[in-house]
Amino acid sequence: MTMRRRDILRGSSAGLAALGLAQNTTAQNDCALAATKPTTFVLVHGTWHGGWVWQDVANRLRAMGHRVYTPTCTGCGERLHLTGPDVGLKTHITDIAQVLEFEDLNEVILVGHSFSGITITGVADRCRERIDRIVFFDALVPREGRMSGVPRESETDDFPDWWKARKEHFIDGYQMDLWQDYPMEMLVPDTYPEVAAKLRRLITPHPAKQWTDELVLEHGGWEGLKPTYIHCVGQTYRESSDLMVGPARGPDWTFIELDVPRDGMLTHPELVSNTLSGLIG
Repeated sequence: MTMRRRDILRGSSAGLAALGLAQNTTAQNDCALAATKPTTFVLVHGTWHGGWVWQDVANRLRAMGHRVYTPTCTGCGERLHLTGPDVGLKTHITDIAQVLEFEDLNEVILVGHSFSGITITGVADRCRERIDRIVFFDALVPREGRMSGVPRESETDDFPDWWKARKEHFIDGYQMDLWQDYPMEMLVPDTYPEVAAKLRRLITPHPAKQWTDELVLEHGGWEGLKPTYIHCVGQTYRESSDLMVGPARGPDWTFIELDVPRDGMLTHPELVSNTLSGLIG
């Protein structure tokens, strides 16, 4: 698979066959397939989540013989106690970049979910010599005119009204509360009660500055790193729009559609892990 190939998967067995991976492939066969080229994955969580959201996918990738890291960014998940009003995009970029540096990771497949698309682009800009491929899992793709989660109004250099209204119920004035603004269906449908229960237990507030900080690039960000987009087309509540996808439908991208909800790594970990493993090469 090359960076100029535009692939469409809809989560069916036929779609997976296009990647050389059948949906019902056994774990034993997966291990045999991946063992020929073990790869390093760094899986980055999105807003309100933590590294825990990738656990099921990570376990499957490790069973295939891959090296997998699922770091949690400052102020999120089990690192909630480190939050503060100054925790922002640069903090999260540094969190992930430090994993690459101190673990001495190379030829990495860097994956980001949701608004961590901004974070992983910053990491790619800083550590591009360590990254083989960058993957946006239903994530925001930064580009000119959209270099933050909340773009300012160009004429007034101010935040939009919807953001100002939301800010009124931030926790301590700087932490976004998912449940104040979205239902559970934003993440998974009601047909996954066990997953929903896990999300209710583990979702944490998120530092708003990670959304409002502007990303500044010096080395091209995702450009030239086999950029790949995985679109979760099984999402029934506010499917990610072209405002998120941006340039990812272009000829220089690998574009994959999976019939899974936004938190598909929790509802369909086998499909997601097989799809990620299929990107190797």
